[in-house]
Amino acid sequence: MEIIYLLISVLLIVYLTSKLKIHPFVVLLLVAILYGVVVGMPLNQIIKSVNSGFGNTLGGIGMIIILGVIIGAFLENSGGAYTLAEKVLKFTGKKKIPLAMGLIGWFVSIPVFADSGFMLLSPLNKSLSKKAGISLAGAAIALALGLTASHVLIPPTPGPVAAAYYLSADLGLVMLLGIPISLGALAISLIFIKKYVSKTYIDPNPEISEEEIAIQFKSKPSVIKSVIPIFVPIILIVIASLLSSTFGYKAEDFETFPLGIKILAFLGEPFMALLIGAFLSLILPKKLSSEMFSTDGWIGKALVSASSIILITGAGGIFGQVLRDSGIAVTLGDTLSQININIWLPFLLAASIKTAQGSSTVALITTASILAPMMGTLGFETEMHKAMVVIAIGAGSAVVSHANDSFFWVVTQFSGMDVKTGYRFHTLGTAVLGVSAAILLFLTYLILG
Repeated sequence: MEIIYLLISVLLIVYLTSKLKIHPFVVLLLVAILYGVVVGMPLNQIIKSVNSGFGNTLGGIGMIIILGVIIGAFLENSGGAYTLAEKVLKFTGKKKIPLAMGLIGWFVSIPVFADSGFMLLSPLNKSLSKKAGISLAGAAIALALGLTASHVLIPPTPGPVAAAYYLSADLGLVMLLGIPISLGALAISLIFIKKYVSKTYIDPNPEISEEEIAIQFKSKPSVIKSVIPIFVPIILIVIASLLSSTFGYKAEDFETFPLGIKILAFLGEPFMALLIGAFLSLILPKKLSSEMFSTDGWIGKALVSASSIILITGAGGIFGQVLRDSGIAVTLGDTLSQININIWLPFLLAASIKTAQGSSTVALITTASILAPMMGTLGFETEMHKAMVVIAIGAGSAVVSHANDSFFWVVTQFSGMDVKTGYRFHTLGTAVLGVSAAILLFLTYLILG
């Protein structure tokens, strides 16, 4: 019965968030409490699970989300993201605009949310497509899929960070897997774009010229300045991960480390790495002003945009904690472990939730909270297995973006596509991207298993 109640809970989450448009925080909280009641958990235990699930989750991840959003805000508003876009275009050449836009999207969406990244780069995308005399369709979908690839597979984007936290996965290993798999899946998606999407002509008809863009960001930071707030945190986190996974410097033995290793391990903690990145992002504006840090400035708006993600993340923690405390892990684990689909299980679960309710972040959080209590019984016990499960969930959370996803409307509206064309290009494109990532991960799983 616990398994049946869990399936009903998942369907209820999907129905309430997608059909009735109720905020995922409210849905996850109420469904978690309802699940605890119907499976017979003591009422005081339900309250304890709710409090500990929310508090422990935000205690571990809340600051990471906030700092990542702050870095993204400074990149967007200072013109740093635009600088990076220009650099990639110079490297690839204007005749390879879909390739360039895919790489730009992949890079920018590591710290910047996909929606805002697409809106930020859309004028440049249109202008370059018009100048080169190519269809906007290929460049727009390439940008969208590039943004999606890193958004669902590479920390410090909130979804993968949350999934890694729930599953106790090493964030550095998730990055080391997510970067090549996301790039491989994007490469396959670009073939799909070249062979299918680019055949349909959509007039870019840019609303803003390259000259106007240049005026808007006339004091934009240099490439080196723009790269520093993104790469330094990533490098620090990866170094700390390698110290732990490769050289055996485990966190529980921190006091025994040599001083240099202590410093690297300390700075490589995701919170410290992102905090350093946030401070480094202060070098991006030509001149700092107090308005940037006000409630109506860059920081204030960034924190408002992060609040919903933080609440959903905390509610996902509640749902996961209630599942753990209900004892379903053993029951469900025993059942699912008899179904030999290994790494495909998290992919399929995430894909079903994403397709039904639209949000990749909600799909990542919900799937991770469901799987967390049963990782051991499913056979995902090593650090590599945990990281692979996070990537599998991320791949599933890309499949598929359609009318119930806000990003679908951003892509279609900013690219002049009607709904039918959006389904043909963007929706099918996210399916290609997610399935490609899952296949690449499965091949990795067979090799490293």
